[in-house]
Amino acid sequence: MTDSSAYRRILVKLSGEALMGDLEYGISSPVIGKIAAELIKVVESGVEVAVVIGGGNIFRGEGLARGGIQRVTADQMGMLATVMNALALQDAVEKQGSVSRVMSAVRINQVCEDYILRRAARHLEKGRIVILAAGTGNPFFTTDSAAALRAIELDAQLMIKATKVDGIYSADPKKDAGAQRYDRLSYDEVLDRRLGVMDQTAIVLCRDHQLPLCVYDITQTGSLARIAAGDTSVGTIVV
Repeated sequence: MTDSSAYRRILVKLSGEALMGDLEYGISSPVIGKIAAELIKVVESGVEVAVVIGGGNIFRGEGLARGGIQRVTADQMGMLATVMNALALQDAVEKQGSVSRVMSAVRINQVCEDYILRRAARHLEKGRIVILAAGTGNPFFTTDSAAALRAIELDAQLMIKATKVDGIYSADPKKDAGAQRYDRLSYDEVLDRRLGVMDQTAIVLCRDHQLPLCVYDITQTGSLARIAAGDTSVGTIVV
């Protein structure tokens, strides 16, 4: 950690949808390249960075289950989608001259490493971006819950949820022009007001382990580095 950073280690929760850009499906090369550059900038400031990635741009387990696929099978398909996204992000990071490792909660050894806590921590200590795929490895748990769990396990000082809006609102700002934006909330307020920024399991995990959360707009260049440097004016802080 350098003087320009406020945290030794952070975890970024990145949704699959964030990789799409203006596409209806899949991965936008310019968008994933930009995200990789943002992550690299934070690492170069001296902060260790782990990423938990979703798969909603390819498959979302809950949606597949609503379409008739057995829920456990649907969730397993969603987990594999996150592995594909993780590999794409790793490629984007390494094309820009940095180093990353993909670690999966389900065994897929010919493609990436298994998630092992001590090995992940060692990669982080060496300055590698660690991309964590396959959620928790279990059906019925979201990647939000996986992000909260991994952040706690890896002793991150901050969890950051990257979205397409600049913080938490009282309602969807794209649908309600009168939606109120919050600068700071407590986890109990998020739960009581049913703000829906993450699933309740993830919120309770963060609250019970006193893990701060920042929700911010990933499309704003430089915002991630500002958050890592301790700028509390970016996004919404939940404590």
